[in-house]
Amino acid sequence: MDNLARRLGLRVDPTIFFISAGLSLVFVALLVAMPETIGGAFSAGRAWIVTNLGWFFILAVNVWLGFLIYAAMSRHGHIRLGPRDSRPEYTNLSWFTMLFAGGIGTVLMFWGVAEPISHYQSPPLPGVEPFTLQAAQDAISISLYHLALHTWTIFALPGLAFAYFINRYDLPVRVSSVFYPLLREGIHGPIGKTIDIVSILGTLFGVAVSLGLGSSQVAAGLSALFGWTDDTALRLAILGSLTIVATISIVAGLDRGVKLLSNINIGMAVGLMVFVLVTGSTLFLLRGMVETVGLYLSNLPRLAFWNDMLHGEGMNTGDWGWQGDWTVFYWAWTVTWSPFIGLFVARISRGRTVREFVFGVLLAPSLFTVIWFAIFGWQAMQMDGLGLAARAALGDGAGNISAAVSESVPLAMFAFFAELPWAPLIQGLAVLIVAIFFATSSDSASLVVDMLCSGTAEPGPVRQRVFWGLAEGAIAATLILLAGEAGLTALQEVITVVGLPIFLLVSMMIPALIRGFAAEEIDHITIGKRPSLSEFAPTEPDEAPRGSDGRA
Repeated sequence: MDNLARRLGLRVDPTIFFISAGLSLVFVALLVAMPETIGGAFSAGRAWIVTNLGWFFILAVNVWLGFLIYAAMSRHGHIRLGPRDSRPEYTNLSWFTMLFAGGIGTVLMFWGVAEPISHYQSPPLPGVEPFTLQAAQDAISISLYHLALHTWTIFALPGLAFAYFINRYDLPVRVSSVFYPLLREGIHGPIGKTIDIVSILGTLFGVAVSLGLGSSQVAAGLSALFGWTDDTALRLAILGSLTIVATISIVAGLDRGVKLLSNINIGMAVGLMVFVLVTGSTLFLLRGMVETVGLYLSNLPRLAFWNDMLHGEGMNTGDWGWQGDWTVFYWAWTVTWSPFIGLFVARISRGRTVREFVFGVLLAPSLFTVIWFAIFGWQAMQMDGLGLAARAALGDGAGNISAAVSESVPLAMFAFFAELPWAPLIQGLAVLIVAIFFATSSDSASLVVDMLCSGTAEPGPVRQRVFWGLAEGAIAATLILLAGEAGLTALQEVITVVGLPIFLLVSMMIPALIRGFAAEEIDHITIGKRPSLSEFAPTEPDEAPRGSDGRA
């Protein structure tokens, strides 16, 4: 394999590169040849994981969040993620836009309207009636639980581990490097290579599914704008265009390509959000932003530990209800992105302290997510009819958006924009934003996979980087073209199964970080001079003058 890599002009670890590429091709071939068989096998695996280990997924993410807060607030929060004299390479604004666009921007565009409306019309919590004010409050709270702090916890923990071990100790840019305190030189052997291969496959399949969803949302938007038929040919054309844009960005590199796309895209997304705020029910939404913070914080402890244990027959059979299809699947799918997002965030966070990293990665995107859902979610529910009385007053005008969500989740955002001024223009802008968001995720993932194969943050040969960009597009295109919906469904099942070993890997990053922090030579961290104990001893007051009667 070494000779083949040299002949192809690659700068990679041949074992990791060729096994990852080969397994990807073999799996796609099997999925295309036997979509129902493969899908059935992984569907059974997913059902077993959700039923027997769903509680573990929910508990673990809470433990991860608690550890991150501890690490940031402890004396280790002052440690720089790089050499002691290193400083951040990017401004706070560029840093935020890059991690946001590469991480969750696609999800907000896809679910910003669809998830609140879904929970509003089908409340998951027991005893809540659909389309009531209580259902609306719960819908916003649950959407934020899924996409704010806890989602970014899944990205932040591996990101911190990568940034600490790779940036500070100059270990290879690979997932296996995180486990150096546990494996030592074993990270260069079969165990380490297996960890890296699993991480690469999880990233490829996770991004492929997202590209498939992205092409479906863009196709739904173009269908709403121009009346085009939303079919396989249109989705493939869109996917090809996204892949071309992502490949151009890959060739340009991290600083020029990904950074430029991220800054442009986040600017357009903010502009879109401000447009909804100004042209929608402005006063209502401003009040909603404030109230949404309270709803999220007050409901978070209950939702974070909710295991759906009282779900109907589940009390006797162990089956999961709504949460098994939503929360557990969310965490399993999100964690397949964590090697990609974590390494990408670690790469752009070199020089920041542990405290800056944790609070920046957790709080800044979460705050933006709260504002996003407060504007899009509340406005969508108001348009649909907020509460039973409002729906009765709207008559036939009620339920347009909830009907669109029931018909097609990718169509939800465009049905929402149809209710606002300048609908065609705004729908066209939304199509462009979605397209760039997915292209940014693709080029970021390709650069990270290239790093995993080469073991260095330095850009590999252009052909090497382009290969991964084209591979992601080819996997998604093959599934859409040859396996259709069965292929995408099967791949989603696979991601849940693949998510379990990655979930275990991320959990093991906590003891690795603890051992790493324990080795740091930190006697004390102070601001200014630390006082000595004698400075806290009581002192005798100066003798005061006394009068003739002896009194002071």
